[in-house]
Amino acid sequence: MSAQDGTGVAAAPADARSAGPRPPRDAQPPQVVRLLLIASVALITLAAFEALAVATVMPVVVDDLGGLHLYAVAAGAPLAAQLVATAVSGAWSDARGPRGSLLAGVLLFCVGLVVAGLAPAMGVLAVGRAVQGFGAGLLMVPLYVLVGSMVPAARQPRFFAAFAAAWVVPGLVGPAIAGTVADAASWRWVFLGVPVLTLASSTLLLPLLRHVPPVRRGRPDAVARRRTRTVLLAATGAGLAAAALQVAGSDGGTPGIVLAVAGVAGLAVTMRLLLPAGTLRLRAGVPSAVACRGLLHAAFVSAETFLPLLLVRVHGWSAREAGLVLTVSSITWAVGSAVQGRVREPRRRALLLWLGPLLLAAGTFVAAVAALPGGGTWWAVVGWTVAGGGMGLVFPALSVLALQATPQAEHGRVSSSLQMSDGLGAALGLAVAGAVFTALVGTGGTAGYLAGLLLAAVLALLAVWAGARAPHLDRG
Repeated sequence: MSAQDGTGVAAAPADARSAGPRPPRDAQPPQVVRLLLIASVALITLAAFEALAVATVMPVVVDDLGGLHLYAVAAGAPLAAQLVATAVSGAWSDARGPRGSLLAGVLLFCVGLVVAGLAPAMGVLAVGRAVQGFGAGLLMVPLYVLVGSMVPAARQPRFFAAFAAAWVVPGLVGPAIAGTVADAASWRWVFLGVPVLTLASSTLLLPLLRHVPPVRRGRPDAVARRRTRTVLLAATGAGLAAAALQVAGSDGGTPGIVLAVAGVAGLAVTMRLLLPAGTLRLRAGVPSAVACRGLLHAAFVSAETFLPLLLVRVHGWSAREAGLVLTVSSITWAVGSAVQGRVREPRRRALLLWLGPLLLAAGTFVAAVAALPGGGTWWAVVGWTVAGGGMGLVFPALSVLALQATPQAEHGRVSSSLQMSDGLGAALGLAVAGAVFTALVGTGGTAGYLAGLLLAAVLALLAVWAGARAPHLDRG
């Protein structure tokens, strides 16, 4: 699951926030604005559906193709690729406008899904998912840039609310639809069906592109160019480092060790450039809020990746039944987001920043009982229900806090940091959990599943610490 961030502003991809929203140059006809809303929501809904659908059917995929040691790589590849693409798309949209990035994103998103759907082996599927993830990164940023350049300021909050809501319906029906298709026909149709719908939805955007205002090219700014190059290189390095760690976790030999060392070295250099100073030390205030987001994503995505696999391979559930666990967590995430939105008093909002991670940790520990010998599946259902509620309470609250604690002129920077932390956390969490799972799954039993879930719970406990330090508003 991606971030169902109910704040609107923080839900926007990072570099799109820095690229926009720009005040619309000319008032657009109402039908153009309406068509942009419909097309954008359709594309985001399909991307959300794909993320949840693939998480549901991956246990069936690995049963068919084999390559269990590449399970975490196939799950994490799009996250690492999207890190790079988000930075590339932000720079591309700033320099040449959103058209090229949007069209390339749609094309690569569809090509990657087709490669994955036709894959003869798990390695090919992982490559397809990386291409698809890169396309998704190129695709999402321009949608926000289009809103900034074409939609009147008074209507922009409605767009951002619709973008956040576009994650809700796929969370309710996506896993059930994907599981039913996989059980009744083939998992391949889950991958192959989305490109058809994506191309159909993107045709709605084509007539709109001629209404996009031209890019205003100001006087070249050497400092801005240098900053853009730094972010691009750092994001590319971080994405490659995360991918190296994911592949290293699937290979315990010398190549795996070399990749792991290279990945750690790459992250040591790039994370300092992408995240606020003090993030890794959990400095009070915005740095801890950014760290908390990364830890939350690492914990949630790692656990959600292995739970369906546990339910299908160990407990004999169908893909559709296992997907219902993801649906329940989507519902409680949405409920948690709604609840936090009603909390106004600052001290009570500060409680959310450690209560949410604590519920995530508790829910993950409860879900891990299903991996113990004799552990019932209801532990997984109850635990993941609680975990989803915890994420809903804390995720948007962190976005609001970070933006309120930062001067308006730096909102683009802090939004970028939050998004980069999300992506890095998910990619690295999967890399570590995948390495632990791969090392233990060959021993038989459920040790690999248990270790992966316990690791996710420990990451959530670290998020409790980071969240507790976040309310100290030092203005970043």
